[in-house]
Amino acid sequence: MVTTNYALAAEARDRAGKGVARALRREDKIPAVIYGGKQEPAPIAISAHDMTIEYHKGGIFTKLCEIEVAGKKEVVLARDVQTHPVSDKVMHVDFLRVTDKTKIVVSVPVKFINQEECPGIQRKAVLNMVRHTVDLVCSAKSIPSEIEVNLAGLNVGDTARYSNAVLPTGAEFADTDRDYTIMTLVASRAMASAAGASAAEGSAEGEAEGEGEAEEASEE
Repeated sequence: MVTTNYALAAEARDRAGKGVARALRREDKIPAVIYGGKQEPAPIAISAHDMTIEYHKGGIFTKLCEIEVAGKKEVVLARDVQTHPVSDKVMHVDFLRVTDKTKIVVSVPVKFINQEECPGIQRKAVLNMVRHTVDLVCSAKSIPSEIEVNLAGLNVGDTARYSNAVLPTGAEFADTDRDYTIMTLVASRAMASAAGASAAEGSAEGEAEGEGEAEEASEE
């Protein structure tokens, strides 16, 4: 049994067009369509309020939904969402039917692990994120909520790449041609200031020693 993240009630619609969409919105509903799975696209109407709430929770494109239409339940995944340019309310949704064989490309957020074992972090280096998300190919029924990137052993100036990421079973990067950089560890201002102060202190000590040697030579 597949675990879904949210559920929606829907009703079938047999017409399309701007007039139908306006009529639906007056009833706080929006047009949507379910496609894929070697079946004909199914135009439906869903609650605008419920869909907008789910959309603004975030991560809608990685969350499975159970839609019930005329007593029949289907597992789907939102693949395209159109929103109002001013109110940001959801205006239309395309749902993909999900089966055991459905594989998709999905953008998944990055999570960093083992920061306590990262010498660069311990030295107060700045973690400069190059990619906040990565594109994966995986089963639509087992989309990971995040991928983990291992920072253990990385120092200032080091980078974490795709090869540092821990991928769930069955998932792979959408682009496998290059080992892309995900983040770099760069020296912080505090580290630069400390290094500058240390250099200045060393320079001052050197000058003091030089002056002392000059005075001794003068006395001789």
